[in-house]
Amino acid sequence: MTTTEQQLDVATIVEATAQLLLDHYVFPEIAEPLAALLRRRTADGAYDVEDPADLARLVTADLQSLNGDLHLRLKHHTDPVPPEQGAAALAAMRAEFDSSLGGAPRVELLGRRVALLELTPALFPLSWSAEPLGAALSLVAPADALILDLRANTGGDPDTVAFVCGHLLAGRTHLNSMYWRDGERLEQSWSPAHVPGARFGGTKPLYVLTSGRTFSAAEELAYDLQQLGRAVVVGETTGGGAHPRDGWTVHPHLEATIPVGRSINPVSGTNWEGTGVRPDVPCAADDALDRARALALARLDGQPAEPRSEAADPVQRTSN
Repeated sequence: MTTTEQQLDVATIVEATAQLLLDHYVFPEIAEPLAALLRRRTADGAYDVEDPADLARLVTADLQSLNGDLHLRLKHHTDPVPPEQGAAALAAMRAEFDSSLGGAPRVELLGRRVALLELTPALFPLSWSAEPLGAALSLVAPADALILDLRANTGGDPDTVAFVCGHLLAGRTHLNSMYWRDGERLEQSWSPAHVPGARFGGTKPLYVLTSGRTFSAAEELAYDLQQLGRAVVVGETTGGGAHPRDGWTVHPHLEATIPVGRSINPVSGTNWEGTGVRPDVPCAADDALDRARALALARLDGQPAEPRSEAADPVQRTSN
């Protein structure tokens, strides 16, 4: 009999998840009612299932029911979670890095000195990606306008966000602050004062493409540039994951992922959790590149800029 066919010790799994919430969730005031909800649902038999995937689905729905935190999950793994989970995840990430030219698989001149730089599938650790990203950003630096494509980017390293921003701003700039529950620490993130190679700079037209798949650190990159008034975001509202998380194995096939920090943007005073990054120019993700290119060409020709969407105005945002 396989692990997935064995009867689950649901009570133990859910209780472990509830306790992890109480110990680590960045919002203790939410952790308490969530833990009580999980315990009540266990007692009511709502989780009486035999498949870990079914349990993950049911518990995740309840975990996200109060504040819609998409990083708060009971995550199912088809294969058993390896004892050295971090090492296995790092190896998988390295394989993606190697197969994507370091996370910058597309650099293209679209004509009329409008450059396109695609960053995908992730913003890899800066210790890996500084060289390929620096080279790609230096290559597009002479362009008169730049389109940064994040439509297929699902997250990554905040230090890499700051590195990319350093090439797109005029100088050292406060980008974000991160509050960590552990020690109640507040850490600030700034773009670097100096970058390797050439800098695109802080004045030329910059457009950022997004989709519903754009998530986590990729959202931070779009949000930071948008809130600073540096970039026009074109495309779809992003996934809405602003809270960095850790993971704990509570069953061979189940991992409790719990946010342990939250972003605080210095301009808006909040973040994109739950709401996503709302585009200045909303359109289907598939149309975003053509739309941004048209906007860039119009801007270079001296035509009036397209009005920004009210949904992207920071004064319209609400705290989560």
